[in-house]
Amino acid sequence: MLLTGCGGVQSSLAPKGPAAAEIAHISWIMFVGAALILLLVMVLALYAMYRAPDKRVPVAANKLIVAGGVAFPAITLTALLVYGVWSMGALRGDPQPELTIDVTGNQWWWEVQYQRDVPSAGFTTANEIRIPVGVQVQLRLHSNDVIHSFWVPNLAGKMDAMPGRVNSLVIQADNEGVFRGQCAEFCGAQHARMAFFVIAQPRDEFDAWMAQQRAPAAAPTSELGRRGLEIFRNNRCMECHAVRGADGIAVKTRPGPDLTHIASRTHIAGGTLKNSRDNLKRLIADSQGVKPGSHMPSFPDLSADELEALAAYLEGSP
Repeated sequence: MLLTGCGGVQSSLAPKGPAAAEIAHISWIMFVGAALILLLVMVLALYAMYRAPDKRVPVAANKLIVAGGVAFPAITLTALLVYGVWSMGALRGDPQPELTIDVTGNQWWWEVQYQRDVPSAGFTTANEIRIPVGVQVQLRLHSNDVIHSFWVPNLAGKMDAMPGRVNSLVIQADNEGVFRGQCAEFCGAQHARMAFFVIAQPRDEFDAWMAQQRAPAAAPTSELGRRGLEIFRNNRCMECHAVRGADGIAVKTRPGPDLTHIASRTHIAGGTLKNSRDNLKRLIADSQGVKPGSHMPSFPDLSADELEALAAYLEGSP
């Protein structure tokens, strides 16, 4: 049980990038140092308790206080502080990284904007960040409501996302894979269900994904898809959600996640559910059961056929 946190897709003890590796190295140094200090203290305590009084080495009280209570902690903590500050220089990364992504915390999901400064080439997704392997990526962290904390343990340390302020965090994945992240600052009732995933891909796969995400959603061609679009409109879904370019739906900022190409995402509802047709229908019909207190209302009055049509439209089924 003690070893379960030493690996997996959300463990700071299984670093997959240079920043996380440096943090893990600092952690092990601090742990070993603390363990040695604890061992020394316990040895001295046992010596004082069990050594025969006539065989103890006499030490003046003042010397013991100065040496053990002042000099030793000052030297040890200063050395660890200097080492920690020096090591943190490696966590700052390249001041001009190749790729910059804007990530905004909301209660309780993450908005992810690629190339925000180039609207003609940019696009928005949610709760999933894809990056190329071996490339330093700058994340500009924002918040729309309360203080959140962005943390993907395998790749980097924690960084707060604060209203009215932009914080910067550099991440890099040395190998391809999927790494789970989590909001690490209590931000409300569904804080525990505010997860995200970082997916590191080879450069060619990442470029292909970028091209696919930039493309607008295709207008539905099947009767099922067209009926799903009608249901999407009639239930005022697009007041909160955008589907870029689909049958005249305009692109603008909306309070809910952008649903364009939602079928390409691995999870929905802030990492709560795996992305599947059944889970998508479940989220639409009973969003308050999946994430109580979220801003999305449930739609229990939709029939099974209506839910099937709406899910088919959102998934882009022909």
